[in-house]
Amino acid sequence: MNHPAFSRRDFLGTIGTGLGGIAIASLMQREARAAVPPPSVPKAKRVIQLFMNGGASQCDLFDHKPQLIARHGQKFDPGAGQRVEATVSVPGMLMKSPFEWARHGQCGRWVSSVLPNLARHVDDMAFLMAMQSASNVHGPASYLQTSGFLLPGFPCAGAWVSHALGSLADNVPAFVVLPDVRGLPYNGRSAFTSGFLPANHQGTVIRASAPQPVTHLQPPPDAKRITPASRGEGLALLRDLNAAHAAERPDDSRLTARIESYELAARLQLSAPELLDLAGETDATQKLYGIDRAETADFGRRCLLARRMVERGVRFVQVWSGHGGGGDNWDNHGDIPRELSAAARKMDQPAAALLMDLKARGLLEDTLLVWTTEFGRMPFTQGNTLGRDHNGGTFVSWFAGAGVRPGVAVGQSDEWSWKAVEGVATSHDFHATILHLLGINHEKLTFYHNGVNRRLTDVHGEVIHGILA
Repeated sequence: MNHPAFSRRDFLGTIGTGLGGIAIASLMQREARAAVPPPSVPKAKRVIQLFMNGGASQCDLFDHKPQLIARHGQKFDPGAGQRVEATVSVPGMLMKSPFEWARHGQCGRWVSSVLPNLARHVDDMAFLMAMQSASNVHGPASYLQTSGFLLPGFPCAGAWVSHALGSLADNVPAFVVLPDVRGLPYNGRSAFTSGFLPANHQGTVIRASAPQPVTHLQPPPDAKRITPASRGEGLALLRDLNAAHAAERPDDSRLTARIESYELAARLQLSAPELLDLAGETDATQKLYGIDRAETADFGRRCLLARRMVERGVRFVQVWSGHGGGGDNWDNHGDIPRELSAAARKMDQPAAALLMDLKARGLLEDTLLVWTTEFGRMPFTQGNTLGRDHNGGTFVSWFAGAGVRPGVAVGQSDEWSWKAVEGVATSHDFHATILHLLGINHEKLTFYHNGVNRRLTDVHGEVIHGILA
């Protein structure tokens, strides 16, 4: 190297101290996490989040309303002069759910016939029946439910958990995202962003059905010139250059994050093939998840991978049902009977299988399983269609597993499932509860950015104690 202010001796010294600094920083970070006791005893070690992209209709899934049946076809008038508006349409008439309803389990929870598999497990779930969003637009509402903020650029919950707790194993990421085979959700990759946290906390995207689920994990087949020896030499040179670069810029986390990501990628080259290979799973297990059926194969494969990942140390796994766009997801504007039932059939069996499998293996005792969406749907039709428009006024989520009181429901919407009226829960309460179950005080998990101690729950949020065991 020819640099007027950087001799050969300086270069070698910087490499040594740079590498040492990176190693020491990594060790100190790990020891710091271990040395600081969590504010509460963690009930959960890991989280699997199932996200219904598009706005799953609460009044066609879990929120049974006899008034919608009694007043089907009538004009919606909530009384007291309340203004009735819809996001992209003229409000139509009240519409009862096209699906049959029945009570299930010892808790007697109402579930529609479109979810026959999940309905059998309501005694293991705790329902948030009165969630509410500050937005009824996909982008902002999705950001709110993933990051706690309406605007982009803030770390999502998985990144915060990765930052706070790290992975449970050295050869897997702390935060993994499994998007729908048809594409990324609304907001694309920014739904999994680390925001202003160090970049290594962003979600590792794995495309479960792709020929290469993790991109660039291995050299391309036609790159015959790349051998194990040449790769080793190249990595050694890159490590030296990175260390020198990082030593000159100690306040810039981007390179250190990239180095950590590459080191993890190298470890993934050894662990990922086994992790992603479902051949070791029994035929009965694969059939349980619906991998043998075209309709449920994609979501089933990803739910099974989520179970395998938490078994191997991944801290936070996010599984998406549906992609961004106007069809093949939960954004059912035109035809609830056809569109919602199609989305539900793809999700219902695999989600129920995941719950059963986690429970059978003893993993549900310290794994938190969460089902959610960005907002709900209106109790009336979208104009003259059989669809429903967006509704931030009320929607439903449920928790199951570690530290969760099974078979309970908190909150209630009004008689039409139009607005939450009792036990209202926001995204901030939702995230505060997840962090609490992981042993983290949501008010203490902060990161100083642009003069503000930022946190996942902004300046809001209360733990929802009604669903805690």
